[in-house]
Amino acid sequence: MRRTTSIEPHRAGSRQPIPSKPAQGNRGRLRRLSRPAVTMLFGRLASLDPEPRTELHFRNAFELLVAVVLSAQSTDVGVNKVTPRLFARAPTPAALLELGEVQAARLIGSLGLFRSKARHLIGLSRLLVDRHQGKVPDSREALESLPGVGRKTANVVLNVAFGQPTIAVDTHIFRVANRTGLAPGRTVLDVERGLNEVVPPAFRQHAHHWLILHGRYVCKARKPDCGRCVLNDLCLWPEKNGGGPEARRHSSPGQVDRAQNA
Repeated sequence: MRRTTSIEPHRAGSRQPIPSKPAQGNRGRLRRLSRPAVTMLFGRLASLDPEPRTELHFRNAFELLVAVVLSAQSTDVGVNKVTPRLFARAPTPAALLELGEVQAARLIGSLGLFRSKARHLIGLSRLLVDRHQGKVPDSREALESLPGVGRKTANVVLNVAFGQPTIAVDTHIFRVANRTGLAPGRTVLDVERGLNEVVPPAFRQHAHHWLILHGRYVCKARKPDCGRCVLNDLCLWPEKNGGGPEARRHSSPGQVDRAQNA
């Protein structure tokens, strides 16, 4: 196991990501991709990367949980720099409790919000030991009861560690879903609900990673690389640029028109 996604803060006071001008139709109504177009979209992403992997380094469910909590307002690269020394000292919840908050904070000190993250790690480790025999639970309710764990972090752990078809909506997915018309929404929860409604079952397990990686490396916030986007002809974003050779290679105008108008 190699990678996962950066998860933004999920407790009270965290800011919702704002998409750059979502696809809109007449009178400002959000436009949505048709069901056939959604199937085409995921089919293309799957053909490029059939088994998408995560980008945080971890070896088990506990290390994944810790890494995702640490990734709030931090890059995966930054988290991957601190977790080896943290996991060497504290590979289990009991060991992290023994290490203590002060030492944990020193080991992750290069990350933003490191003091509050250290406090969360000690708190969640205590509950894992006291309530779950030191094991990471596989239910949303139990995960969200842990300090520092909100809906997005729970979704990542359920998906990556336990193989559940959950979709964690971070800033990248929020942007891609709104720009393309895949699942436009005003809030993160709106987008998550929309994705759960439209993503075909065959693609649901990996949808989270496909969309995050597409948003991170192609449909970027400031300078989206529309010229090499394989979804360009499907995308409903009014500010998109024309697709280049890579986009055209996946495009069949007649097929796309039929899918969009279905």
